Amino acid sequence: MARPPSRLRVFARTQYVLKAKRMTLPRTPSFRLDGRRAVVTGAGRGIGLAAAAALAEAGAEVTLVARTASEIEAAAAEIGPLASAATLDVSDLAAVQTFFAARPAFHILVNNAGTNRPKPVWEVSEADYDAVFDLNVKSAFFVAQACVQRIIAEGVSGSLIHMGSQMGHVGGPNRSLYCGSKWALEGMNKAFALDLAAHNIRSNTIAPTFIETPLTRPFFEDETFKASVLAKIKLGRIGRVEDLMGAILYLASDASTLVTGTSLIVDGGWTAD
Repeated sequence: MARPPSRLRVFARTQYVLKAKRMTLPRTPSFRLDGRRAVVTGAGRGIGLAAAAALAEAGAEVTLVARTASEIEAAAAEIGPLASAATLDVSDLAAVQTFFAARPAFHILVNNAGTNRPKPVWEVSEADYDAVFDLNVKSAFFVAQACVQRIIAEGVSGSLIHMGSQMGHVGGPNRSLYCGSKWALEGMNKAFALDLAAHNIRSNTIAPTFIETPLTRPFFEDETFKASVLAKIKLGRIGRVEDLMGAILYLASDASTLVTGTSLIVDGGWTAD
């Protein structure tokens, strides 16, 4: 009759099994961006500035792009040595091509420049239409194109992050132009993801709810408008730029290497209803 194992042998075997289990634990992918180069359009203030600050804090070298030199130079100086400023009007497509062609590939693009002209459909002019679609769709498309051309040429991986909106998933009063442009961006993003997957380039959108920025702050002075917005945001508050910084970092980093062609909706529950 075999003797039962000693307590010492049982303990030793238990420790071996536990050690083996510990050794097979998966490791969380890094959110660090050290050694990567990022570019953010519309980076002088608001969401763009927050995006640039988040990426630099995670270790990326960030180029802030906007039309107003003084604004982005001050922003870059505030962010620190990993940030630099480049004056560029993204609606000037020749200048966009020159900008990207003259620089090493960026691993990360935050395609953030955009505009809005909120009006009921019967008041929208052709000039309004051109202003919104030219920046929100046309410029976004060709900025992404110029960026990926350099990434492909250098054979590196990349992450495109397009700043969409919850209005790219639903409709809204006085938002026919904005909704149209952001729905278009969502469609472009999905097609980008399919074209670029073979090159190890990911493409995603972030779709925020109303975020308080220098651009949107005057709208919230209208208490009726503010109340209508808060009634839709189920978490009960207007968004802050800080609410988007984690989403930007996630999509830029190795934490999202299997995520492409989708939209990360940061809307406090607006589109859940």
